[in-house]
Amino acid sequence: MNGYWRVSLFAMMLASAGLPIYIHLPRFAAVDLGLNLATVGAIVMGIRVFDFAQDPILGRIIDHWRGPRRRLAAIALGMMAVGFVLLFSVRPVIDARLWLIATLVLVFSGYSFGAILLYGDSAALAGSTNPKDQLSLATYREVGLIAGVIFAAVGPVVLSDGFRLFGWALGALIILSYLATRNLWDRPATPPAPFDIRKLLAAGGGWLLLLAVVNSLPVAITSTLFLFFVEDRLMLPNWSGGLLILFFAASGLAIPIWSRLARHFGVRPILLIAMLMSVAAFIGSALLDAGDAIPFAIICVASGAAVGAELVILPAVFASLLGRAGTATGQSFGLWSFATKLSLPLAALMVLPALDVVGFVPAGDNSDSALDQLTLLYAVLPCALKIVAAVTLLIMPKHVTNPPLD
Repeated sequence: MNGYWRVSLFAMMLASAGLPIYIHLPRFAAVDLGLNLATVGAIVMGIRVFDFAQDPILGRIIDHWRGPRRRLAAIALGMMAVGFVLLFSVRPVIDARLWLIATLVLVFSGYSFGAILLYGDSAALAGSTNPKDQLSLATYREVGLIAGVIFAAVGPVVLSDGFRLFGWALGALIILSYLATRNLWDRPATPPAPFDIRKLLAAGGGWLLLLAVVNSLPVAITSTLFLFFVEDRLMLPNWSGGLLILFFAASGLAIPIWSRLARHFGVRPILLIAMLMSVAAFIGSALLDAGDAIPFAIICVASGAAVGAELVILPAVFASLLGRAGTATGQSFGLWSFATKLSLPLAALMVLPALDVVGFVPAGDNSDSALDQLTLLYAVLPCALKIVAAVTLLIMPKHVTNPPLD
């Protein structure tokens, strides 16, 4: 456990290429690059299709790598550092659409490589596949992820020079984090177990992958629309940074609590409680009016805490399941990466064109119907999807989500 702080730091830098990209990208692309929302949604979806195809390949590369694993970490974080600088801090030297595609491919490829390495090596980093050890590792890892999300989500909001300075700062911090965490990967490579999709499915991996997709969609939608909802629907542009901090801080602080509860009461009931908390938060968001800062701040705390349960429990259960299934972890977590990331482009494809159709303009003068559509997409649609996720959890075989945790 002495090296778990390195796990947190590595996860923190990885997280900067996850949700924060989807929080800032629509407004950055529309305002700074001059692209319409439908174009941005299509670009994100296209890149993720490429991402999906490469995830299993990246997992296979990691499984069969025989050199020092620190080189894999260097490649992953190096791609992210260069990609962030080019995306946010360098003016496009070609068509803005092509520039956006190229830089996002670089960022997301580095993120995928690093995430599969981190999650696929869970057993080695924790010292075993025991669910209790996996939950302990996951607590440190996910707290690091939340810290990274907070930093990257609020960075452009609080920095005086906005996105340009943010890109340079993030690139430098990613490089420094590699230097601080490179010892994490100093261990001999071990022969990989063969990847067997039948073993994975027989152990219940298919159920967990399905739940990962459905359960991730609501938070992906709200992340994509968060700045629009706060600044254009609630008319609280000066609150956006603070509200983001509240959401992710609540998530990070709740992670150790959810981990302890899951070990004591089991995975299924704790996940169900968290999902019902999310449903209540979505309902509350749908009832808000312009200027409702305090009620929405309370909702951010509740919904953030609920997300913390899903972040820490589901990957730990999947890692433990892989130990029982006896299949290759890199390729298996390539599938897990595919499943969890599928929600983000699906969200962008679902909601951004829908806003574009009704004439919604970021930071513009929007009609009541456009703002009503924003509320429907931000609160009502995620609420319905979270209910579907809860039903999926309830009908799932008990041995999948409630293995012994002690």
